[in-house]
Amino acid sequence: MNLYDIAIIGGGVVGTAIARELSRYRLTIVLFEKEAEVAFGVSKSNSGIIHPGTQNPPASLKGKLCVQGNILTRRLARELAVDFKEAGELIVAFSEEEAGRLIQLKKDAEALGVPRLKIVDKKWLRKNEPNLSGEAIAALYAPTAGIISPYRWVYDLAENAIQNGAEIRTGLEVKKILAKKPRFEIVTQKGAFGARFVINAAGLYADDVSAMSGIKNFKIKPRKGEEFLLDKKLEGLTKHLLFPLPSNISKGILVTRTSDGNPMIGPTAEDVDDKTDLSTTSEGFRKVLEGAHKLVPSINENDVIAYFAGLRPVAGEDFIIRHEDEAPGFINVAGIQSPGLTAAPAIALMVAGILRDHGLLLKKKAVFRKHRKKEYHLFAIPIAKTKKLIKKDASYGDIVCRCEMVSAKEVREAIARGATTMDGIKFRTRAQAGRCHGSFCTTRLMKILAQETGLSRLAVTKRGKGSELVKTGRVSD
Repeated sequence: MNLYDIAIIGGGVVGTAIARELSRYRLTIVLFEKEAEVAFGVSKSNSGIIHPGTQNPPASLKGKLCVQGNILTRRLARELAVDFKEAGELIVAFSEEEAGRLIQLKKDAEALGVPRLKIVDKKWLRKNEPNLSGEAIAALYAPTAGIISPYRWVYDLAENAIQNGAEIRTGLEVKKILAKKPRFEIVTQKGAFGARFVINAAGLYADDVSAMSGIKNFKIKPRKGEEFLLDKKLEGLTKHLLFPLPSNISKGILVTRTSDGNPMIGPTAEDVDDKTDLSTTSEGFRKVLEGAHKLVPSINENDVIAYFAGLRPVAGEDFIIRHEDEAPGFINVAGIQSPGLTAAPAIALMVAGILRDHGLLLKKKAVFRKHRKKEYHLFAIPIAKTKKLIKKDASYGDIVCRCEMVSAKEVREAIARGATTMDGIKFRTRAQAGRCHGSFCTTRLMKILAQETGLSRLAVTKRGKGSELVKTGRVSD
């Protein structure tokens, strides 16, 4: 049986951030992810917003970690060559009553330490956000809000953790956790592993994993959010991330954009029972479109090119991050809904502190490789830079995905970095993410994936076992 100092369960942004942080120490670390690749769970359907901390109670753990995480994300993004963009956020008021609520939001955010906040008036809005509804009368402006690719963020954290000695085992679902002092035995479908400490970052299934250790004092309630992606030709639709006044359960229907430029509208917030329910609905589309129209009236339903739903793991009003004294060595990191993406680096530091407080020696390595090589994406660089890359390697000029300008070189690099599925390629490169949804590039991508991995094209999947693209028949070379 392999023995580790640390076993992390869950390969989303929180699990990989923890793995990366702990990989700076002289520890043996393994991360288990039941899906075919990391980032295929809750993190897959994240909006990619790095929140400033404007919509969290001042006394909340999530508020504190959000503000700290906003700062840490900027530093980590530089170290890992991730494309973080500071976009700024506007929480928009449409009445005098709502404008009054902005004052309290500003006070609460300042109590948490959110910097450079100001309330802006209608004149400022007309000048700086011309497509915003003319009925808006004021907004709380938080310039430190940003956007990042949630998938590439997870991949980069994971790769850097591996670079520093951590092991990441995908396609391994934890079936049982047995306490065999002074260690835990973690049973998977491919054998058992031992660990001194177990960190539960299993997202929607954190309550199930916790119950395996005997801790059954919380339940995860999925909250579904439907979101809709707009055509990239509307990249300049808004200059900032637009929010309405938040409710008790949601930040409301937003008009934002991805780090790659596409505007995005949503999400809804619907409590559901099924942890696998990722369906989108006509009712959800109508609700999102109505909310988006209130902020930006020019948005048209024909602008939508893709839609998806994500599930947020709700376990009460705040995050659950604690050592469980009833199961010594077991740490729960659960209920990490929004602003979990922002808070992840701060959560990782908090978990490291909990481990230290409970007897784990954290001795730094003599060499910690905190930097990683930047990848180039043709859709994000000037044509002059593209020409230079093609001169160095002609495969940069072999365009596989025309909608998103993705080259064969980028696809092969994504596979070399760990993509084993079509979604893995998509999330790393954006191939298949355009208006045609892979109608042009899918067969070519399948061929490259098969060539690079040695798989039969019959074995190529969208996102792991059970999602094969070709079910019957023969595929010729």
